[in-house]
Amino acid sequence: MGNQILWLAFCFWVLTCLLLPATSDGLVRISLKKRRLDLDSINAARLARQEGKSGVGRHSELHNSDIDIVPLKNYLDAQYLGEIGIGSPPQKFTVIFDTGSSNLWIPSSKCHLSLACYFHSRYKSSRSSTYARNGTTCEIQYGSGSIVGFLSQDNVEVGNLIVKDQVFIEATREGSLTFVLAKFDGILGLGFQEISVGNAVPVWYNMMQQQLVGDDVFSFWLNKDPDAVEGGEIVFGGVDEKHYKGKHTYVPITQKGYWQFSMGDFLIGDHSTGVCQGGCAAIVDSGTSLLAGPTAIVTEINHAIGAEGIVSAECKEVITQYGELIWDLLISGVQPGKVCSQLGLCIFNGAQYKSTVIESVVEKENRRNRLLGMIFYAQPLCDSLPSPMGESVIDCDSVLSMPNITFTIGDKPFNLTPEQYILKTGDGIAAVCISGFMAFDVPPPRGPLWILGDVFMRVYHTVFDFGELQLGFAEAV
Repeated sequence: MGNQILWLAFCFWVLTCLLLPATSDGLVRISLKKRRLDLDSINAARLARQEGKSGVGRHSELHNSDIDIVPLKNYLDAQYLGEIGIGSPPQKFTVIFDTGSSNLWIPSSKCHLSLACYFHSRYKSSRSSTYARNGTTCEIQYGSGSIVGFLSQDNVEVGNLIVKDQVFIEATREGSLTFVLAKFDGILGLGFQEISVGNAVPVWYNMMQQQLVGDDVFSFWLNKDPDAVEGGEIVFGGVDEKHYKGKHTYVPITQKGYWQFSMGDFLIGDHSTGVCQGGCAAIVDSGTSLLAGPTAIVTEINHAIGAEGIVSAECKEVITQYGELIWDLLISGVQPGKVCSQLGLCIFNGAQYKSTVIESVVEKENRRNRLLGMIFYAQPLCDSLPSPMGESVIDCDSVLSMPNITFTIGDKPFNLTPEQYILKTGDGIAAVCISGFMAFDVPPPRGPLWILGDVFMRVYHTVFDFGELQLGFAEAV
């Protein structure tokens, strides 16, 4: 179980499909295939990046001739993927539609030295009659790795729309193992041009400028049903009323770049934390799987719901299960730093933590008091170990007794129940439950920021209104 938890932690971060003919309602829909959540393939799930007025709203009706619908594929409840085409004829790529970045990038056929490129579709400019050379070099740094490449220009197909002369990045180097394991080829950014690398005009801007959509709005619906065939849907040019109920609550964008707004009071159960009573900066980010926030507050939340750091939990499990065997190895003369490998436990990044715990315990123990003393000293040490990705785990049996978490947006409460903010994989004794709250400190001047990722967006249908510079939230159905 301990190794499974670390395997899960390593990759959770971070994030579609076969095109069908237009239906009778004039909308283009894409058939989606969903992969079930499983521990064997979960290593691919967390990449993307770590690097952002109340009423019905004027976009509440579905204008069939003016919108484009791109259904999404839900991968492991951690990434929602869609399919686009680049070039003439179009070359197909699976991408994350990411509101937390602004560039479109895909692997290039000129990518020869990165293993990740050989596991994904690569763009071949020589096969496109509409390709135009640019050649400007650029780099994007993500929390889990970087990509390096150069700018090119070509037509981009999104649903039934053809965006002409779109500038995008051909990636020639993908600098992280997680890109090898990822189920997506690239990323299509839906943020503002202010954070676009190379000042490239985002795909969404060109959709509007080329008058391909009837309204300067796009909206996300992420399917809450983990067993559903359809993972979700992004609608360009409007909203689809069948995916939400009630009215959207709209709040203004406070800073262009990310989709950033001011969030109000934050409650655990019925009790205010007090941290956002004067307002907190927050962004809605479809490329982030979890809910991320400042370390101090997320630690308070996870403590309140009974979650603890993944490495801390595994450390305690190791001491409980192997404590006596560890002691026997130590008194037989095995060096503390070698005990971990002797037990066959040092097979992943958590090895350094386990070895540190064992060595520290032995140093304090001075080889006295045997197992009881070891457990006495080890427990506080385990509590102090940080999780490498900031995630926390929780006992799956305690989910029903945990409190609701409430965000205040536009003076209205937006609740998340435990079933909504806890991610579960496996069944029975193999079940692992991950807290949807992850510690992540965005430095100034952009930060500190709260990041409302897919955990929030699954519960609340979200409208990204570029024309009025506002965000809208309504209960998703």
